Amino acid sequence: MTTPRHRHRRTGSRRMAAVVGGFAAAAIAVTLAVPAQAAGSTLQAAAAETGRYFGTAIAGHYFNNSGTLGIANREFNMITAENEMKMDATEPSQNNFNYSSGDQIVNWALQNGKRVRGHALAWHSQQPGWMQNQSGTTLRNSMLNHVTKVAEHYKGKIYAWDVVNEAFADGSSGARRDSNLQRTGNDWIEAAFRAA
Repeated sequence: MTTPRHRHRRTGSRRMAAVVGGFAAAAIAVTLAVPAQAAGSTLQAAAAETGRYFGTAIAGHYFNNSGTLGIANREFNMITAENEMKMDATEPSQNNFNYSSGDQIVNWALQNGKRVRGHALAWHSQQPGWMQNQSGTTLRNSMLNHVTKVAEHYKGKIYAWDVVNEAFADGSSGARRDSNLQRTGNDWIEAAFRAA
C-alpha cells in the first residue's frame, strides 16, 4: 500500500515529466517552424542577413586552383591576403616596393564584389632581412615609411587594415611583446596607426 506522501512524489514526477516533455515538444515545433531557407544559402549570405561579413585568407597560389577559388568566391565576402601584403613581401629591399602579389588578390576580390582586409602593415615577424638588421630610430623610420607607402598604395581599396599585428606577448601576462619594434619606443603602435 502506498502512503499519500509517496503518491505525491509519483504525481509530482509525472507532472515534471509532462512539463519537460511539453517544453521539448514546443522547442521542436519552433525549430521545425523556421524554414531552412531562413538562413543564407552561403556563408556570406548568412552573415549578410545580420549585417556581418564572413571572410577567408587567400594566398597567391590559390589562383592556380579553380576549386578553392570557386569556394572562396561563393562562400566569402571578405578577403585577406595570407602573406602577400606583409612587410617581407611588399618591401623586399629597402624602399623598393613590390605589390604584384597583393594587387592580384585585391583586384580579384574587388572584381568579385568582395571587401578586402589588409594584413599586416607592422609586425615583429616576417620582416625583410634588411629591416631585421635595423634598430632604434632607423628601424622606427623604416617602419613608418613602410606603413605609409603600403597604405597609400592601397588607399580606397582596403576595407580595414591590421595596422599592427601581434603587439602583445603570447600567454596571459597582457604585456607587450619584446620585439625590435617595441624597442623603438612605447609609442610605436600609435605611430604606426598615425602613419596608416
